[in-house]
Amino acid sequence: MWRLRYNLMSEIALIGKKIGMTREFYKSGQLVPVTVLKMEKARVIQVIDKNKRGYNAVQLGYGKIKNSKLTKAMKGFFAKKNTEAKNKLKEFRIENTDSYKEGNEFGLEIFKDIKFVDTRSKTIGKGFAGAMKRHNFGGLRATHGVSISHRSHGSTGQRQDPGKVFKGKKMAGHMGDKLRTMQNIEIIRTDLENELLYLKGSIPGTKNSEILVKKSVKNFKKLTISEKIKAADEAKKTPEKKKKWK
Repeated sequence: MWRLRYNLMSEIALIGKKIGMTREFYKSGQLVPVTVLKMEKARVIQVIDKNKRGYNAVQLGYGKIKNSKLTKAMKGFFAKKNTEAKNKLKEFRIENTDSYKEGNEFGLEIFKDIKFVDTRSKTIGKGFAGAMKRHNFGGLRATHGVSISHRSHGSTGQRQDPGKVFKGKKMAGHMGDKLRTMQNIEIIRTDLENELLYLKGSIPGTKNSEILVKKSVKNFKKLTISEKIKAADEAKKTPEKKKKWK
């Protein structure tokens, strides 16, 4: 079913499906675990002007959907825009919309000169979990009078005053299935032909889950693995200066 989301971002983003994890080897022999994402091409559905709505934005469409699953209103919307129906619509507020035109498509090429990205996805749902699993509690004693309640979280309240359990108290409850953002994830490799993106490390989410990928917000100087290996090789080539003993 189509969905509309408003994202207050300075940069546009792509949506990919998590295929799974594998590993990449470098010439130095270093092994790096990577997450493989199958990226979807985004299409510009409409360009929003500041004079009409008070802000500049671009609405992008992702994925395919059958016409039978569209509402009458959305059928009319896509027909008016003279474009193929999309499964998801996301709106990104940006400063300048001059380079975007309705009907334009773009994919992995937007990450061509980018080394680090931010991802946003849902974590794996664990259902109802106890305090030991959910919050890493140690549990009660294994012996000396403790029976049945070995894995319980213990006391949660005080006395008659305040006479309640404060909000945010760490207790048993629903675990996982929450949106999480991972920042400054290194791009190991991009496969433009197969539309695959290889990111360093693990990304929250199950297989085939949706991952939102955008340019990293924090601009800080950080070396990639390739740059570190190159710097190490150059350091080996340069001869060390011999210390002069007095």
